[in-house]
Amino acid sequence: MRRPRLAALLGAGLSSALALTATPATAMAAPEATASPGIVVSDGMTQPVFSLADAIEQRVYVETPLDTDRDGRRDRVAIDISRPRETATHGFQVPVIFEHSPYRKGTWGDVPYPSVLVDELPQNGLTRGSGSRAGAADVGVQRAEAKANLPGQLDDYYVPRGYAVVLGQSIGTGDSDGCPTSGDQAETLGTKAVIDWLNGRARGYDATGAPVTADWTTGAVGMTGVSYNGTLPNQVATTGVEGLRTIVPVAAISSWYDYYRANGLVVAPGGYQGEDADILAQFTAGRARAEGACADEIAELTARQDRVTGDYSRFWAERDYLDARKVTASVLVVHGLNDWNVRTEHFAGWWDALAKRGVPRKLWLHQGGHGGPGNTASVTLPDGRTWTWKQTENRWFDYWLWNVRNGIMDEPTAVVQREDRVYATYRNWPDPASRPVALPLGATDAAAPGTLSSGRQPKAKVEQRFVDEGRTIHPSTLVTGPDTASEHRLIYRSPALADEVRISGRPELRLRTAIDNKPDANLTAYLVDYGPNGAPTVVTRGWTDPQNRTSAARTQPLKQGKLYDLRWTLEPKDYVFPAGHRIGLVVFSTDQEHTLLPLGGTELRVAPHHSQLHLPIVGGHAALRF
Repeated sequence: MRRPRLAALLGAGLSSALALTATPATAMAAPEATASPGIVVSDGMTQPVFSLADAIEQRVYVETPLDTDRDGRRDRVAIDISRPRETATHGFQVPVIFEHSPYRKGTWGDVPYPSVLVDELPQNGLTRGSGSRAGAADVGVQRAEAKANLPGQLDDYYVPRGYAVVLGQSIGTGDSDGCPTSGDQAETLGTKAVIDWLNGRARGYDATGAPVTADWTTGAVGMTGVSYNGTLPNQVATTGVEGLRTIVPVAAISSWYDYYRANGLVVAPGGYQGEDADILAQFTAGRARAEGACADEIAELTARQDRVTGDYSRFWAERDYLDARKVTASVLVVHGLNDWNVRTEHFAGWWDALAKRGVPRKLWLHQGGHGGPGNTASVTLPDGRTWTWKQTENRWFDYWLWNVRNGIMDEPTAVVQREDRVYATYRNWPDPASRPVALPLGATDAAAPGTLSSGRQPKAKVEQRFVDEGRTIHPSTLVTGPDTASEHRLIYRSPALADEVRISGRPELRLRTAIDNKPDANLTAYLVDYGPNGAPTVVTRGWTDPQNRTSAARTQPLKQGKLYDLRWTLEPKDYVFPAGHRIGLVVFSTDQEHTLLPLGGTELRVAPHHSQLHLPIVGGHAALRF
């Protein structure tokens, strides 16, 4: 593995770079205090001193160990490189910021989706619908164009600061060989090959077939990207590949099962009803490749993903990155608290896995949806210094790739944007002061709205019923009218809060439920903040399949009319309920935005006196006062 040459930092930033020190977690050796001639550091950050206009750009085809299209030849992935001209004229080496993507060019914008309209659950006979993923810009698309510099802004920002930027095209997409495999080991190894080439362990070729080496780099690589582009860094980090020093995954997937399924249910990422792993593969492959050379491989995805039972299987285990045993790269996790495309369990599950293995890490959560916080978003640290998100990213890469001792690892672990859009810092996430608090469900009438209490359950033991009509009734309608009964949902509310209440972590629902007239049903729960006038704000939500009541991997038939104790977590959240507001729980069946849509009429029954909502409240039970 190539390492930075011993050299003195040049420029006015020398003293500040050396004065700021940090101690990374013991699970990883501290970066070497070395640098390459030419960079200038000020206030702990590299400065733009290299000419982007004079940058060297080249296309390389990196050979992978794979043959995903089964043509008898190893697949090659295309990468485009931009690096300071001084890497050729002065012979010094630079680290690399690497973004890999399946969205660079040639996607199939109107790929047909399967219909989500089914007669009943478990469903069968799925037919093609008219959906499409035409809105691909929402998932981090970077479209390649013929112009003087690389698409996107990574090279514009980082090449002048003394980095090389590499933009890759995932295996089976764009100008790369092969077939897309939607998140499995083949896609991981196809991405890893680029890091191997940067460290002299893989072969690369130019357009003429002549060998090309990366003698201009130190071999230190940082990966980043948004959505799928951010998922690929997670994938590669789990291999422990030498040379990958750090990753910055933004709105990234950590388990494809959690993207397309939920506790045994077939669910869709927000905005893409009907999408599944095979649809995404067709989209990224492009129509010609999807219907031609890769048709058999995509048909295999369709067969193995199992849209009938929704069970966790080997197919999904191959696309699960929640084992961090081999991770050696540091991780800066970035996610939106209101992301319903790549839901919040993705950052939380990954964060937990990294914590378990002691991986050096930090977290930045914002109030937006699917994407990053915006370059100008800023946080003020306890010492009074203020940093924008872009400066934070810059300092992070400088520390882990250029070994600039800027103190970033001594700063608070978690940055969370609060509901008023002001960023706050915390020692960790979930907040270490968070404790699970049980709120029993109660009802005194079979139809009227029920209660959430912090003490004993009401003595009444009524059962409540509702009928699924989610195909025609939107969730936004079901969460309104908290003081009125509805035959299509159940609602439970706390009294008005005496003080604000913050939750930090995973809410959990324990619900005793029966399905009275069908073999199965969707089951959905929304946690809602009800203002003094009853106006609802959906805080988080979660779904489960009652047939998967003991395991996401095992479907067990239900006996109609029998009450079962179901238990599932809602999507993780950090949220403050203001004083005077009420905590609400809305239970219904079909979620028009996420679940399959069976015919209406399914009858469900709940025993609230055997049911509880558990909230991760900062300060525990003492912080919940009515």
